[in-house]
Amino acid sequence: MSVAALRNKPSPTQSTARRPVPLDSPYTPAAKRPLPAGQPREWYVTHNRRLKAMRLAIALLDSGVYLPAQARDEAIRDTAARLGVHPPSTTTCRMVRALLH
Repeated sequence: MSVAALRNKPSPTQSTARRPVPLDSPYTPAAKRPLPAGQPREWYVTHNRRLKAMRLAIALLDSGVYLPAQARDEAIRDTAARLGVHPPSTTTCRMVRALLH
């Protein structure tokens, strides 16, 4: 093995993850695009619920919640309040836990 290959390998204690993003930072939503027209109402409801569950799951992961058992409804709703979104329903909380699984 060459010397250059040995130098470029990360050490076992060196993290390759990006720096953590604090939850205290203001929530800035991504640029919104219009949804496709002509779908039944239930499609839009499910689509928006999935987006919200994904945002909440990412925020929980950033805050150190990695297991579905750690993500109780209260913790998910507290995270939603910190992000500035409406409190999620029980169904959305279940989706968040499924994403963490």
